[in-house]
Order: sequence, then structure tokens, then C-alpha cells
Amino acid sequence: MSNDTRTAPRICPLCEATCGLTLTIEGTTVTGARGDRDDIFSRGFICPKGASFGGLDADPDRLRVPLVRGDDGELREAAWSEAFDLIAARIPELTKTHGPNAVGVVLGNPNVHTMAGSLYPPLLLGALRTRNVFTASTLDQMPKHVSSGLLFGDAHAIPVPDLDRTDHLLLIGANPLESNGSLCTAPDFPGRLKALRRRGGTLTVIDPRRTRTARLADRHVAIRPGADALLLAALAHTLIDEKLADPGPLAEHLEGIDQLAAALADFTPDAVAAACDVDADTITAIARELAAAPTAAVYGRIGSCTVEHGTLASWLVDVLNILTGNLDRPGGALFPLSATARAPRPAGPGTRRAVPGKGFALGRWSSRVSGHPEAKGELPIAALAEEIDTPGGGRIRALLVIAANPVLSAPDGDRLDAALTDGLDFMVSVDPYLNETSRHADVVLPPPPPSQSAHFDFAFNGFAVHNQVRYTRAAVPLEDGRMDESEIHARLVLAVGGLHGAPPSAVDDLAVSTALTRAGAPKELAAGLTGENGPERRLDLMLRLGPYGLTLEQLLAHPHGIDLGPLKPRVTEVLRTRSGRIELLPEPIAADLPRLRRALGDRPAPLVLVGRRHLRSNNSWMHNVGSLTGGSNVCTLQIHPDDAARLGLVDGATARIESSGGGIEAPAEITDTVRSGVVSLPHGWGHSRPGTRMAVAAAHPGANVNQLLDGTLLDPLSGTAVLNAIPVSVTPAP
Repeated sequence: MSNDTRTAPRICPLCEATCGLTLTIEGTTVTGARGDRDDIFSRGFICPKGASFGGLDADPDRLRVPLVRGDDGELREAAWSEAFDLIAARIPELTKTHGPNAVGVVLGNPNVHTMAGSLYPPLLLGALRTRNVFTASTLDQMPKHVSSGLLFGDAHAIPVPDLDRTDHLLLIGANPLESNGSLCTAPDFPGRLKALRRRGGTLTVIDPRRTRTARLADRHVAIRPGADALLLAALAHTLIDEKLADPGPLAEHLEGIDQLAAALADFTPDAVAAACDVDADTITAIARELAAAPTAAVYGRIGSCTVEHGTLASWLVDVLNILTGNLDRPGGALFPLSATARAPRPAGPGTRRAVPGKGFALGRWSSRVSGHPEAKGELPIAALAEEIDTPGGGRIRALLVIAANPVLSAPDGDRLDAALTDGLDFMVSVDPYLNETSRHADVVLPPPPPSQSAHFDFAFNGFAVHNQVRYTRAAVPLEDGRMDESEIHARLVLAVGGLHGAPPSAVDDLAVSTALTRAGAPKELAAGLTGENGPERRLDLMLRLGPYGLTLEQLLAHPHGIDLGPLKPRVTEVLRTRSGRIELLPEPIAADLPRLRRALGDRPAPLVLVGRRHLRSNNSWMHNVGSLTGGSNVCTLQIHPDDAARLGLVDGATARIESSGGGIEAPAEITDTVRSGVVSLPHGWGHSRPGTRMAVAAAHPGANVNQLLDGTLLDPLSGTAVLNAIPVSVTPAP
């Protein structure tokens, strides 16, 4: 190394695995990234995304200063003060004239990958008081939040598989060898699955595609897409019918097990076999294997969430873990305890049951146009366009888009694109790129690259398969002319809240004061907090108030993390239901089961579409990194050889795909890794719209799969867009 070359630890912010990195830095430039062998969680594991950290960090297309739309309609570079002055002048004026719901907020996936994106949006929503909140959750994970809210009373109480100790793992709709895991933070997920096999465990994968994960499995079941809830219901029915259900010690915390048996009576293996295209004997065998395993865990993800019965499928995943006695059990599915979680509540007398809580409610308000009920304070992002372009009182007139690109990620991007062009009075984007969505903004506020930001995983530590805590400060100083991401967010809160001109520290001071009040902690504690800035002081407070009583100074003294031990049973601490028990058959679930029962008689479409994940990308926001293009990271239509022959398609030729929302074209990739009757396109592509500044993405635009959807098909309980098992027609392109 030269004299000005050094290394620095950094937690990777590019997917949910949160691997530790060792960055090589020359001056202020990141020139390399490798896995941190001393990281207490990832132990040196790295994937192609982490290895590309330097390329993403130094991307020449990243914006460096704000953009403001001039009188000529064009975006131009502007000073930070001008950008915030404009926001402060427009947003409060619009809310005063038209009410708080005239402003919509869109929060994208990258927010949970940064400290600022986790700490400040709740304060922004509090300042705006709008009910028009949309996030990426209704494109992937909201069904799991809703099912957890209904079962446990807390939408954030999501059990994760105890990967390192389980004897049997059943994955449905998940491909962690490509995604690195989701709502299950597990560095080196592939290594953990291989370790399961080495210790004599069993891996079962249910997926219509023979993915890399499926190829590793003992049993791969190529289910018909969209039938996940039917198969899971049949597994649960078999456990009950054959008297294999044994919740064990969990039984004293259950409510409604007899009603559950009656509700699932019609979902026999024979009844669901045709709809799932899985024979009854295989379904029965899987149920018996789950029951016989010393420990087992069922884990479902995006493939089982983004379907018509996504919430029911998510609910049934936990029902299976409960019926087999594997919920809240080592080797089963447990609730992580992060260092910044609220301190556990005491259990009831004799710890026989939890203290009753407020419970979880759906539909406290509804969207203006289609009447979609809210879930977890959010409305379906598929409804965003109609909330802008449909005339009438309560119409969204201004939009704040924080690290999101819904023109590509939400259904019917063409309609949303037009709504953003013609339907808004004002729009703000916080985004490092001028992309398909931010190009419409009147103000674009660009955060600095990740090397210039500190990192702590507030969200993902709550889904980690091993309790631990890590924090890394910025690896290089903030570049002249840039603004720290936390300051951008704090100034945005002040600008929309009518406090423009107040110091950004006022936002953090208010957050600290509020947290102390809610915790019943003495106000004097604020004076003893350490840290170089407001976000660090807030982190220090959350650590001190958390279940381990840690401090920021302790984290700084352990740059590779602190091991907090394996997951432990703690269901009585997490329950917030009104009964203080796990409510196995909540009323909204029971009311939706007839819809699933009707699906038993549905006639399957001849050809349906499913999505897929790529190891070398994360939705649309990593398509501008040159080192990650090519290889498997391409936008092709995967199709089975039999279907290709029937439709007259040849490998590499352009195929025309059509569905309810429109039509797109993509190169055909003929492969037997996808079952017949199914085609697959990846999510996040379509970088062909004018006015963007993403040269690499524009050179490899791909097709926007979400343009096949008109946005009307949603899982009714969660408002999640149905992105999988979509009926399509495919023909050779003219």
C-alpha cells in the first residue's frame, strides 16, 4: 500500500444481509472492498454487490448538488439554501390551502439501508400529518406485517428461521442464494444452507422455478404460481387431521386452535392438488416430514407475498410453525431482539401469558378514489397514480418521494409517469440519481455516497438470525459542497413543518425529548448522551434504553461488532394482542378464507408470469453500476422449451408479452429451470425514458415488467400489488 492508502470497516448497505466490509481507500476514494473476516456476523462473506461498493460510491452519474426546476421548465443546479427555501415556500402553502392530505409521501426500499432513511421519515410524516403514505412495502412485504399484526398484535413482530440450529427448513417463494434473504437478515445465507445439509438437516424448496436455492434442496416442489396459500393450508390441515399438530409449551399462549381446524377443513391434500399442480401424496409427505423433524422452520418470502392470497400465505407460514411446536423455539422460528428495540415488557403472573396490548387494526381509513383500506398506516402504492390524476377534493397535489422510483417499481408506470407530469403542483425527490421518477421533481436533494455516511441497521437487526450489533462511521470525510443525508432529512422536516431556518439539531433534540418521555426516562439522560452529531446522540439513547443497556462508546470500541448471542424464546415479550395470546384465527383472516376456498375451483390460465431476483442487483437502484451488468443480471423472458416450441419462440429472439396493463417486449431465454406454463421476468427494469441521467442503465434498459399490470389486482388485506402468477400471452414480436 502507498502512504495514503488505508482500510476502514463498513457495513454493506446494498441488501438485507448487512455483511461487514473492509474498504481500501486511497485519499478519499474507495478503491476496493473485501469481506471483513473479523466481522462478528458475516465472518468475511461478500457477494458481488458488496465487492462493487467502490464503483457505486464513485458513480459519475450520482448528483452532487441540488437540482431546482427553473421558469423554463428545466432542472438546473442550485444552492442547498435555494432548494430548501423553495420547499418551505410551497409545501406549507399547499397544506394550508388544501389540507394535509394534499401532500403524498412515497418511501422507497433504500430508506431502510441508511441511518437517515430510518430515523427521519417518521418525523417527516408527523410534521405533515398526511394519510397519503405509500411505501415499497406494498410491493413486497406488507402481507407479512399484516399477518404478524393479526397473530401477535405487532406488525413488526416477525419471527425468522433459526438457520444455524434448525433440522428442517421449508422455503416457499424464497430464493436466498440470489436475494441474500429478505425479512431474514443472514450474511452468507448460502453457507448457512450448506451447513444445514452438512449436519444432516433437510432443505425443502417450493418454487415454480428451479432456482439456485432449489438446486441445493433435498426436495424441490415446482408449484403452480399463486397457489402458495392453498398448499400451506393443506399442510396445516394434514397436521391437524392426522393428529400430528403439537404446539408444545406454546399451547398455553394460543387462542382459536379449534376454530382453526374447522376453518381449514376443506383444504385437504386431494382438494388442493389440482390447483397447486402438486400431487396429494407429496403434500402429505411434506407435512409428515415437518412434524417428524426434531426442529423445523417454515420461511416464506416475496414469491408467496406478491400473489392474490399473500396475507393468507404469510399467516399460514406462522400457523405451520405454531402447529409443529417450532414457533419461539431454538431451531424453529424465533423473534430477534435488536440492541435498539424497545425494552421487553414483563410477562403476566407466572409468565403463563403476556400482558394484553392494544392489538392491531386494519382499515382505520381508506384511500379517496378506490376506497383501499390502510394497512400499518400505508395505502397501496398501486393507487398512487389515481390519487393524483383523479379530480376532486382531497386530490394529491404535492409529492415527496424519498429514495423511491415508483415509475418503475409500481404497477402501470405509464399512468404514474403521466400523473407526475401533469397532475402535481409541486414535487420533491431525495435521490442520488435523476431517474425515471425524480426527473419529474421540482427539487431534487441528493444524499452523499455511502462511503461518506455512517451506518447502523435499525430495521435489519430486528430480523437478524443471530442477535448482534454493529456501527460504522463514515469511511471518508464529507465532500465539499455535499450535505450529510441526515441533515438533508432534518432540514426537510423543518421546511415542511413551518420551521424553516431553525437549526437541524432542533429535529434531533425533539426526537430525543420525545423518546425519553415515551420511555418514562429522566430528561437529564439527554445531557449524558455522546456522539458527534444528532443521529449519533439518538443512536446512543436508543442503545441505552434498549434491552442490553449498551452505549455508543461501546460500539465504537468494537468496530467489528458485538455478539449478543443466539436467538431465544420470547413470545410473551412480543405479544400485543388484546387477548394477550396468539390469535390463531383473527377475524380478517377468517373473512378472507372463503376467497381462498373459491380458488380451489379456479381454472388455471395457460401461461402465467412470475418475477425473479438477481444476485448482482437490488431492484432498480443498482442498475447503473457497470461492474454488475451482464452475466445473469439481464432482463430476459425465461420460458420453458415446450412453451417456446408451442409459441414459435427461439432463444434470443424478441418476445411480445401482453396482459391487463399493456404489453412489453424482451429477449426470450429458453430454459428448463422454469416449469411449463410459466414465464419469468425480473423486476426493476425499463430504463428507457428520456430525461434521466443514468448512462449505464440507459445502455441496458430492459423492459418494465410492471407495465403489464393495471394496478387493480391487490391482496385485499394488505393492499399489496399482485406481481406474481399474472396471466399473460406471449408471441414472437413482429
